[in-house]
Amino acid sequence: MNELPERDLPPGRHHLLKEHLLTEIRQSEATAAEPKKNSKTWFRPALLAGAVAATVVAGVLVASPFGDRAAQADPPSKETVRMLEEIAAAAKAQPALKGVRDDQYVYIKSKSGYMTTEVSDEGEKSEIEPVRPREFWQSVDGLHDEMLHEPDGGFRYERMEADPPLVEGDSHYRSLQKLPTDPVNMLDWLHKVSDGGKSEDQNTFVLVGDLSYESLMPPKQAAALYLAASKIPGVELIKDAVDADGRHGVAIARVDDGVRQELIFDKKTMQFLGEREVAVEDLPTGFEKGTVVGRSAILERTVVDKLGERP
Repeated sequence: MNELPERDLPPGRHHLLKEHLLTEIRQSEATAAEPKKNSKTWFRPALLAGAVAATVVAGVLVASPFGDRAAQADPPSKETVRMLEEIAAAAKAQPALKGVRDDQYVYIKSKSGYMTTEVSDEGEKSEIEPVRPREFWQSVDGLHDEMLHEPDGGFRYERMEADPPLVEGDSHYRSLQKLPTDPVNMLDWLHKVSDGGKSEDQNTFVLVGDLSYESLMPPKQAAALYLAASKIPGVELIKDAVDADGRHGVAIARVDDGVRQELIFDKKTMQFLGEREVAVEDLPTGFEKGTVVGRSAILERTVVDKLGERP
């Protein structure tokens, strides 16, 4: 089996591609003459290449036709910074979980649909997936098996075996508890563990989105995360955005390679709702300016005792 290369990729749903890649790897290993184990890296959000414009063909990650522009960006406006400060304050005010055990699971129920690109002998074909329901059971300490249930996407209670030791940048609750609680050190950490494209600022913003989505951030670390986001050049405020569940909110966004990635928050509670991706120009994939090429929504997030248990 070929190694999965690190490629320059556009923003996307890193948090949603991990399990799909793992399944492709397992299938390739099952048929390879000399299978090569490829693990551990899947817990690094920076290596979970955006499915917005990537696909797995014969075990190789294929980069998208989006350009690799890395234009200089302006600092966030005062209005954007104030909104992120409000989001951070709301996150910090959340009660910290008590008594969470290593053998428990973070249960996350969501729905999502994104643009994918399929590569074949006939060329490349892009389409926007329908919104699909999704459930994910993430190990609290990362040392226990996990599970994905996305039946419409072909993953019915897909069990993923734990493979310690974990790498820096994994998103398990115990690891997140160890992250910095001040924005300066948090930003340094984000820069250190995020990569995958030519724009360091975009890589960092994508990682902020990944950590907001399929993980459970402790309150102090969540506050530091959003304050750190206020220091990323190019971050802007979108006063009205709609998630995959039809909920309106305010969004913190950033444009990269013709796509604006929006992290959507409830206008009253400032809680994370989901994500939307919008083409801000005509894309090489054929989608016109203004097209929503990706959307997601978090419907439930809690801690459960067993793999496969629902609250």
